[in-house]
Amino acid sequence: MANKTHLALLFGGDSSEHDVSKRSAHNIYDAMDKEKYDISLFLLTKKGIILSNEASHRVFNGESEDDVVKEEMSKLDFSDPLAPIKNLSEVKDIDVFFPIIHGNLGEDGTIQGLLRLLHKPYVGSGILESAMGFDKDITKKMLNLANVRNTNYQLITPDNKDEWSYAKLQAKFGDVIFLKPANQGSSVGIHKITNEQEFEDGLKDAFRYDYKILAEQSIDGPEELEISILGNEKPIASKLGAIRVPKQDKFYTYDNKFVDASQVIFDIPVDVSTELSDEITDMALRAYKALGLKGMARIDFLVSKDDVPYLGEVNTLPGFTNISLYPQLWESSGISYTELIDRLIDLAYAEFDRQSNIIHDFKPLS
Repeated sequence: MANKTHLALLFGGDSSEHDVSKRSAHNIYDAMDKEKYDISLFLLTKKGIILSNEASHRVFNGESEDDVVKEEMSKLDFSDPLAPIKNLSEVKDIDVFFPIIHGNLGEDGTIQGLLRLLHKPYVGSGILESAMGFDKDITKKMLNLANVRNTNYQLITPDNKDEWSYAKLQAKFGDVIFLKPANQGSSVGIHKITNEQEFEDGLKDAFRYDYKILAEQSIDGPEELEISILGNEKPIASKLGAIRVPKQDKFYTYDNKFVDASQVIFDIPVDVSTELSDEITDMALRAYKALGLKGMARIDFLVSKDDVPYLGEVNTLPGFTNISLYPQLWESSGISYTELIDRLIDLAYAEFDRQSNIIHDFKPLS
């Protein structure tokens, strides 16, 4: 087939979700129509260095990442300030980028800034929108401005941490409190707190992952519902899905998601009342637009025992692993994995064209 689209798939990263990203990249690669796309691969190492297409394919095909990275690092001249991204120039005539780097460097606006400098279309939200969606503190501030219900919280930083104790937070939020790094994903660094010792230990661990920690009010129950959003200025929403973890687990942990999901029940689509479904869909679309998101997002909700939904988290580059809900929810809503990839790439082109029409001209100074 002539005139294939040349797509560069970016994956890996220096976050705790490095291996998750590798799984997502495999599924996206497998789902793509090879009659439509030529695909180059670029692995971002755990230290933030982009490997060549050839080296990335070696890791992709099962070679030891540590061995390949060690070999490839010896080839780079780190006196060159562009050394970390130099390998992108190895492959010519890339039409569009698909970053599936979860977490730091991928969802925080960093890779989006690089791709903007390269003047290339890319899948997903822009720089500011990605950064806002990744930072739970900023997300909540934007949700509050848009009157989208979410849980109450207290921001804890190294500057104010001595002002807060479990007892003080308990008086404000109740007996059960969740600690969450503001800029982190996949439940990494999250702790369910019910006493002072758990608070001290949890805060110490959470500070390993970020300098902004949310102490968040818990919801009675709750049931965790998910919804997928697709689109740019006129986004659409999928059906709802539910995640049910084993009763002995405190919440949906990293291990539940990626190490052993055998005891987790995915109810897709979930049977809930029309009223609850409509309310969550409306909240999700309003949040998506308030944050200015593009392309895609999976939005997580917590529903209390009395059927009140609270928006929990926004994921601007959601997982595409075998158990990830973003593609599963679209599958249940009538959009296949392969069609979903095509639509995301079309949306990338549309947003690039829209941005290209913005004038940045200026009058020269005499």
